Amino acid sequence: MAQDTVTVELGGRSVDVPKGGLYDRYRMDTDLDTVAADPRVSGVGFFRRLPKARVDSPIGPTLTPNFYYRIATARLTLTAPSRAIRRRLPEELSPLEVAPGRGLVSVMVFRYDVCDIDFYTEAAVGIAVRPARHGRFGFFDLVTGLKNEHLHSYVLSLPVSSEIAQVRGHDGYGFPKWVTSLDVDIDAERTEAHVANDRGETDLALSAATPRQTAHRSGEQVSSLTSYTTIGDAWHATLSQTNVLSAGSATFPRGVGLRLGEGRLSDDVRSLEPRRPIRFDVMTEGQLALHMPVPTSVREQEARE
Repeated sequence: MAQDTVTVELGGRSVDVPKGGLYDRYRMDTDLDTVAADPRVSGVGFFRRLPKARVDSPIGPTLTPNFYYRIATARLTLTAPSRAIRRRLPEELSPLEVAPGRGLVSVMVFRYDVCDIDFYTEAAVGIAVRPARHGRFGFFDLVTGLKNEHLHSYVLSLPVSSEIAQVRGHDGYGFPKWVTSLDVDIDAERTEAHVANDRGETDLALSAATPRQTAHRSGEQVSSLTSYTTIGDAWHATLSQTNVLSAGSATFPRGVGLRLGEGRLSDDVRSLEPRRPIRFDVMTEGQLALHMPVPTSVREQEARE
């Protein structure tokens, strides 16, 4: 049964959102007590310590961060030749290498059950990069990156299942987003995802047993991700903070099925010439604060050294 929608304006574009949903009711200024009453949400203490601010953006005045109250994610990380990665990176960025000539790429899927802009799903192909303001490789960058404490990335493709997520992500953040049919199911037993191309056929599919999960108290394990995009002609950095509530990992995982079909995601994966999977991370429950992008500087002369 189709859900009733209402039309809202975002940066001069008309977007349909669920009628009576969080965005329809609160326009990003969501009442945390209302969210706390949702049985799918473990708590809202993480968000009470992150006050929102009103900012101007390419999509008009908005509140930041965007809060995600219940999420599940999976990331398959693979090695890839640095030469293939460099062909897909802007000149100002360089791959984070685990060994000479070997970088890291990831296929990621996301399920956002409760958030300020309502339910949607997402997939991504990303490249682990060195922090844009660093000149030369640092061992600290590699260690913290592999431990997922603070990753830096450049995203090649980021399809989503909802119109508001596409408009906000593309126009407001500079991400390569488009809308497609995208199913993501993640629980303690299985992780399954299917992304369709514009013909309704398989672009990319992921299927695996979920690694054993470990529960964490809210605020006990918070990781960060900085993603680099260009908006207009200027570089921007987008910070996301993840409050991990239940997660697990498998090193050199076996039995992870990654099926490439025909479409933008699969084309991006193939262009990176990925080799061996080295890590499979699944978070069956977490929370996320996604900040609006801010202008940032990058090292143009040393980035390729």
